[in-house]
Amino acid sequence: MSASMAIPSIPAESSAVSILRRALGNGTLIVIAIFAALFAAYAGARPDAVSLSQITDQLNNALPLALAAAGGTFVVLTRGFDLSVAGVVSIANVVMATQVGDGVSGALSGLAMVVAIGLVFGAVNGWLTAYVGLQSIASTLGTMIIGSGIALVILDAPGGTVPDFVSYDLMDVLWDSVPVTGVIAAIAIGLWLIIRRTDFGVAIYAVGADETAASLGGIDVRRTKFLAYCLAGVFYGLAGFMLSAQTATGNPNAGTPLLLQVFAAIAIGGTSFRGGRGGIVGSMVGAATLMLMQKVLFAAGVSSFYTGLFQGVIMIVAVLVAALSARFAQAVRQ
Repeated sequence: MSASMAIPSIPAESSAVSILRRALGNGTLIVIAIFAALFAAYAGARPDAVSLSQITDQLNNALPLALAAAGGTFVVLTRGFDLSVAGVVSIANVVMATQVGDGVSGALSGLAMVVAIGLVFGAVNGWLTAYVGLQSIASTLGTMIIGSGIALVILDAPGGTVPDFVSYDLMDVLWDSVPVTGVIAAIAIGLWLIIRRTDFGVAIYAVGADETAASLGGIDVRRTKFLAYCLAGVFYGLAGFMLSAQTATGNPNAGTPLLLQVFAAIAIGGTSFRGGRGGIVGSMVGAATLMLMQKVLFAAGVSSFYTGLFQGVIMIVAVLVAALSARFAQAVRQ
């Protein structure tokens, strides 16, 4: 080859094309757009939709599912499935309704208990999956059944009372303008943004994308999976805590309805069940979208029996849009 021969240059991707490609491939932006469309429809039916009381109510309704979906996202990012959310949330709920005293000290002790419960279940799930080598569905199905059984032992029928400080103060607003649940959601998102930038956060995506490559790259795959399940359990405990604040009573089956909703929120939020792509922000917005959809249907006079049908349709549409957008984004890049 002649020294004077010029090597053809490859044109750099324009900033506009780069922004378009990233937007189309970003599941979080897609679910935010869906949420905005639903909220616009809701605001059209209810002029007070933007009032503080309505926004607080929406946050209060969405936060338990949002926290549970956030926990499940850690596991899904590693290409796993965690069914234990139903059992952990149920135990946390009955513990809050039967074992916790009133006041700040009671709330803190209850919070410590439900976080510890979630951590124990998460550690068991992580050990069985990452170190023993069981399939995640099998191991977490077992712990879900165990958790549901323990909840029934503690409280065999709906009842009990959640302390007033938890059920009233945590559902209220701060400084007459900021919903407490909004602050909690912001803290959860902030923690995720910090975790994502740590070595552990990078490892979660690497393990989910390609376990073998991650291992060859020096990542402790088993430790990463174990910690992902532990964090998931902690978030499930927090979800049970906030569900107790919302319902103000105990139910040994409180976590059962969340099981499918968690996976729906994760899917709507753009997290891939193949692992390695997505994030907690999208899952939490996905949870808010599901809860908002219930309000939209109610405002439109649609029977509550159709809620599940519409949730399924929204989930399928969101997944299809995300898949088509990702393909289009790839085509734009090429």
